[in-house]
Amino acid sequence: MNLVVKLEGQDYIAKQIYHPLESTLTFENHLSENLSGPNISENHLSGPSPSLWNLKRLLSLQLFYNNLHGTIPPEIGNIKSLVIFDVNTNQLHGELPDTISRHTNITAFFVYSNNFFGSIPRNFGRSNSKLSHIMFSNNSFSGELPKDICSALPSKQQQSYGKATLGEHGKLFAVHKRVGRLCRNLTKLQVERNKISCNIPHELGKLTKLKLLSLASNHLSGEIPSELGNLSQLFELNLHNNHLKGEIPQSLANLSELQYLDLSANNLTGNLISLQYLLDLSSNPLSEQIFSSFFKLTKLEVLNVAHNYLSGRIPPLFSSMISLRSNDCSHNNLTGPIPLGSIFRNMAASDFVGNPGLCGNLTGLIPCKRFTKKSNKFLILVLSLVCGLAVFATVTTLILCHKFKVVDKERRQNQNENEVESLIWENEGKFTFGEIVKAAEDFDDKYCIGKGGFGTVYKAVLQSGLVLAVKRLYMSDSSDISETSRTSFQNELETLTEIRHHNIIKLYGFCSRKGCMYLVYE
Repeated sequence: MNLVVKLEGQDYIAKQIYHPLESTLTFENHLSENLSGPNISENHLSGPSPSLWNLKRLLSLQLFYNNLHGTIPPEIGNIKSLVIFDVNTNQLHGELPDTISRHTNITAFFVYSNNFFGSIPRNFGRSNSKLSHIMFSNNSFSGELPKDICSALPSKQQQSYGKATLGEHGKLFAVHKRVGRLCRNLTKLQVERNKISCNIPHELGKLTKLKLLSLASNHLSGEIPSELGNLSQLFELNLHNNHLKGEIPQSLANLSELQYLDLSANNLTGNLISLQYLLDLSSNPLSEQIFSSFFKLTKLEVLNVAHNYLSGRIPPLFSSMISLRSNDCSHNNLTGPIPLGSIFRNMAASDFVGNPGLCGNLTGLIPCKRFTKKSNKFLILVLSLVCGLAVFATVTTLILCHKFKVVDKERRQNQNENEVESLIWENEGKFTFGEIVKAAEDFDDKYCIGKGGFGTVYKAVLQSGLVLAVKRLYMSDSSDISETSRTSFQNELETLTEIRHHNIIKLYGFCSRKGCMYLVYE
């Protein structure tokens, strides 16, 4: 089968020969040793890697996005002029040869998405002052990273170690304890889908030129170090799918350039920071207090808070986040109607699934109940009855309070009268005012023996035979008499009861009763 293979600046005819046991890729042309830049990428080629290792003047070798298998031979070290080496996304395997450390001019080295294993050569990067782009991701590398891998990186380099299985102990970050000094110009660090099971080192906060930091899908534990707030140029932070816990550091609010934050699938709590593009907090034990922080994210476009413990209603203020294009609130304990607003009308029911108490007009959700005219009338009737009962209870309470005040006032007056009666008549010790009232039949007119301008005189014969003359003086209501006047009058009468003279009629005492004053004489 003949294929036209695209090479830099010219076309070469390649033949792919199938064999029952293997398939190989060969070139019908004899490739010139002067060939400087073959680009055989994205041709769907399969078979062992082509024999290009003797092209000593080769500057750029790009074989990415094919289906090549086999190993990289040690002869690659003979290509001293090589500047770009890119074999990403193939089926290459084996260990990287130590001879790759000989390249002194290479600027980009991409071997990601293959089946390489073993350790990266320990001298890689030591003798190269031009290396700026390195990617080892999606392989099965193990062991430590070379200590000189960052020593000569310029300010615009990018580096990715994603999905490099680093062995049982995950020693990657043991190197990065010196990362602030060795890799101070690093702008991109990806260590995704590994088995790293330590805390995030505080030393990462010294990589002040980082623009992307991704440690997703590892076994990282502990808290997010506050030192990450020193990464002032950071654009993307991805800590998804680890075992991180504690509160989201408030120092992350200092990341003014941050637009993409993924903290999902951890055990984080706390408040949010300002973002412009994406916020993913799914699968964390967040509660409804987090809602108060959402409204500050006025430029946020993608929000994911699925699989949390959010409860209550979705605040209507969500509608003010006009830049929001996607909002996943699924699998929480939210209730009530979905707020009005264009951002909610354009969302799917799957964004709210797993919230049994939510209702709305989206397909797949329970419609919210609406009040009909009949239900409105019933509601008005119930409210009227409640209001009527409340008014009735209030009026009844006021009447009873007034009545109790009147009764209490009369009780106090009677108590005062009784106290005065006891004071005077008990001193004499012979009779009481009650006996006088009984003898005169409550001062009936038939016992009247005289009337004057100030009162009436009654005769009362007690059971003991004692004859008394009782003079009733007409006075205003006793409540109109001041306490001082009453006391003064009482003292004078008490003095008169003590006087004994044959020319003065004996005064036994006095009593105040129902607006009248009673003087009792012999």
